[in-house]
Amino acid sequence: MNRFKEKLNHFSELVMFKHSVFSLPFIFIAMLVAAQGWFGWKLLFLGTMAAVTARNFAMGVNRYLDRDIDRLNPRTKGRPSVDGRVSNEQMVGFIVLNALLFMVVAYFVNSLAFKLSLPILIVLGAYTFFKRFSSMAHLILGVSLGLAPIAGVVAVNGEITLWSIYLAMGVMFWVAGFDLLYSLQDIEFDKAHGLHSIPSKFGANKTMWIARLFHFFAIVFWAAFVVAAGLAFWAQLAIVFSTIMLGYEHYIVNKDFTQIDKAFFTVNGYLGFVFLILIIVEVL
Repeated sequence: MNRFKEKLNHFSELVMFKHSVFSLPFIFIAMLVAAQGWFGWKLLFLGTMAAVTARNFAMGVNRYLDRDIDRLNPRTKGRPSVDGRVSNEQMVGFIVLNALLFMVVAYFVNSLAFKLSLPILIVLGAYTFFKRFSSMAHLILGVSLGLAPIAGVVAVNGEITLWSIYLAMGVMFWVAGFDLLYSLQDIEFDKAHGLHSIPSKFGANKTMWIARLFHFFAIVFWAAFVVAAGLAFWAQLAIVFSTIMLGYEHYIVNKDFTQIDKAFFTVNGYLGFVFLILIIVEVL
């Protein structure tokens, strides 16, 4: 039993399970707005399973394909995929299992969700490849998490609405923006090893401005979501709060690059959680 728990902890560290906080709030936001209230326990379970298995798949693919790069980076050389705590065979099994579980969950949601499940998996797995030849990989990561609200509205309504596209676009620019800030930690490593990223291509100062631009777009699209969905005060307050939190994130990173982890994990985690709470108040 202890060995099983230890292995479970290794897999949790492999996919950084605690970071699911970034995508989970927005799938539930979309589901709440689509249902105009509570969407039921069945969809809560299926939505959670879809989000978790999709993220496990994406992170598993990333860790498996990046193990040669992670082995060279002082920041990542202690990952379970590198130090042997999770073997290559176990990672492949983990990837396949989560892909199958995601498709099974999608099947039980509705027919459109099932039809979209394979294309979604392809997009989720694309990020690792993109950073080998394009500095736009940050936006691919944003698209991957931006699929969460699309999946949420498909689960409830069986269709893709305009407001869900606005919400997804906001998530895309939000994620791409904070990934730019996070990537500042690896700017020298990326340059030395020929990896493509906006920081390694444009430098730290220009990257900060691009991240600000991305986060400005995130706020604009989230505001468009509120208007298109016909939401009112509490949803508008969510936009105000998000603007303040993103401003604070840029403040602490600009002031001290050693605070990037705080900006990445703490600030963005609170942003998604509070956004969800305010939307719950709005629709219920």
